[in-house]
Amino acid sequence: MQQLITTPIYYVNDIPHIGHAYTTIIADMLKKHRYLQGDEVFFLTGTDEHGQKIEQSAKAKGKSPQSYTDEISAVFRSLWDFMGIGYDHFIRTTDDYHLESITCVFEQLCARGDVYLGEYEGDYCVSCESFFLNIDSGICPDCAGEKKLTKIKEESYFFALSRYQERLLEWYASSEDVILPKYRKNEVIRFVESGLQDLSISRTSFSWGVQLPAITTKSINGESKTPSKQHIAYVWLDALFNYVSALGFYNHGARISPAPESKASHTQDNLKGFWQHATHIVGKDILRFHAVYWPAFLMSLGLELPKHIYAHGWWMRDGQKMSKSLGNVIDPRVFAQSYGVENLRYYLLRETPFGQDGDFSQRGLIERINSELANDLGNLLNRVLGISEKYTALVIDAPHFARAHFAQECEQIAEILAGLGENMRTMQTKAYIESVWKLLHIGNTAIAKYEPWNLFKQGELAKLQSLLCLLANLLLKVAHALYPIMPETSQKITSAFTRQITPESYAHFITQNAYDTHFTLHKVAPLFQKIDSLLIPESSVESTPKSTTPESSTKDSGTKSTSTAPAIAGIASIGEEIGIGDFAKLDIRVGEVLSAEPVPKSTKLLRLQIDIGEQQPRIVLSGIAEYYTPKQLIGTQVCMIANLKPAKIMGQYSYGMILASKDTESLSLVRIDGRRKNGSKVS
Repeated sequence: MQQLITTPIYYVNDIPHIGHAYTTIIADMLKKHRYLQGDEVFFLTGTDEHGQKIEQSAKAKGKSPQSYTDEISAVFRSLWDFMGIGYDHFIRTTDDYHLESITCVFEQLCARGDVYLGEYEGDYCVSCESFFLNIDSGICPDCAGEKKLTKIKEESYFFALSRYQERLLEWYASSEDVILPKYRKNEVIRFVESGLQDLSISRTSFSWGVQLPAITTKSINGESKTPSKQHIAYVWLDALFNYVSALGFYNHGARISPAPESKASHTQDNLKGFWQHATHIVGKDILRFHAVYWPAFLMSLGLELPKHIYAHGWWMRDGQKMSKSLGNVIDPRVFAQSYGVENLRYYLLRETPFGQDGDFSQRGLIERINSELANDLGNLLNRVLGISEKYTALVIDAPHFARAHFAQECEQIAEILAGLGENMRTMQTKAYIESVWKLLHIGNTAIAKYEPWNLFKQGELAKLQSLLCLLANLLLKVAHALYPIMPETSQKITSAFTRQITPESYAHFITQNAYDTHFTLHKVAPLFQKIDSLLIPESSVESTPKSTTPESSTKDSGTKSTSTAPAIAGIASIGEEIGIGDFAKLDIRVGEVLSAEPVPKSTKLLRLQIDIGEQQPRIVLSGIAEYYTPKQLIGTQVCMIANLKPAKIMGQYSYGMILASKDTESLSLVRIDGRRKNGSKVS
């Protein structure tokens, strides 16, 4: 079956945060699960790049809207690549084929009589791009009381949303899981039952967006009206239709490339079929747009409606809502670099029930890694490999293995496996992972119960082989069940038993609950390392840490304020001591200088383009013009801090810093001993 899984396209007014990563990880988890089920899955994500807020943000940074969106969109895509997200296509609303689609969609809506020209007068929230009527407080009700509304009065095209109230209610009643969690579905139903008003779908007060054709329509009183100004598509009309424009609806074709887990090439000829089974992953704050406006648009156009809309909650930080002003926003790249991408995936999917708000705690993350990943999972694999190496020369051969030998354990395993599919179908991801850990508990308990070392001493070698056979099969079942959550870890587990993870092997070990009886084992490195203290000081949760006093830095790194290490002569002249967590925050990469040129009106600065393995080279301004000519630098490899906050120097932005050593008379760049792949990490 062809399945479409989507994230929202993320608004590029700022860089990605942990909420964006959470949504995308959920979608990636679903794709991997359905891939194992044998489905052909198309995973769509991207960036939403139009609207007044973008126009304002670009202006504030002295950039054109296009160059600003190019920059931020690349950050999102780079993050998903870094985190190993298996998306099939990354759409941008500035893509030509998408612009073509929106123009065509607008014309179709007008042709069907669901659009009319009128005048909008009310309140508008630039932050969430929402319109409101009769809000006395002047504060946006959807932005948690933080954003002020703007009074606007302008000519607007309206979509006749009110016509679709009853059809929407019928759709909600048609399926129990069309919207999950169910309490979110009930909220949507109450909203629609309270009465729908027609929706303003165009603006005239700004220019950054899809320009709509001037179409004469009949006003609400039946009078024909022609627009007097250029209209721009309302950003939500623009954004929502990315889900079908990427599949080739209403345009001459998107540029789609296959993904590693795809079973087909995803050519334009077969893309539209994915829309028949569409699943949207969204945050609870944008559920109304997806569960009310979006299906109404689709009804008007006669297109298939989504099969599922899953709305997750927000992430808090130690009990507080995250905000830039509080300085507690979590940069997912920083945490993934420090703790590992797979560990972060596990924590986000494990920590809180889907749909509810989560409380992100770095100490909680460490506890999950140490207790559950290292102790329960990693230690079980290590014990099985160690026991087999000691007693069976890393070969498990149990031709007479029968489940009756371990009736209680096998019955428990079968019961757990039978419930996994339902947990995933109903988006109970926390319960799903807890069930996988019940399997691990069975394995760890079996070792303590049957004591393989005593079986060997007593000469019960057949029973020892059967026990190891049980444990090997159990770990392979765990690996297949865990693959959507931690794909690389799961593949490492299966490699230890000379197996691979495929839809066929998933059917064998999970769906059919089959057991193999012969394995040749391979030792693998420990899956997880225990963590003794915070790797990121609590005072610096964002990508660019705030400055802290020596006392707070020491406290936040999880160490005592008084060092007991022996003193080193002369260390005071070097500088303040730092912990390994402070150093871990630096992302130093090997990069190749592609071009170098003087910065106008500067005698010290060179403008470098450096390739560190990303889609586009980084622009770095470096004060080395007195020591190096541009010709000397081109083609050379340097060491560059890649996660430094961008700095504006002489009117230009610099996106990194190259490392150099300087004394009183000369400067020398820090070089690599032998050529390395661009983007290689220096540690």
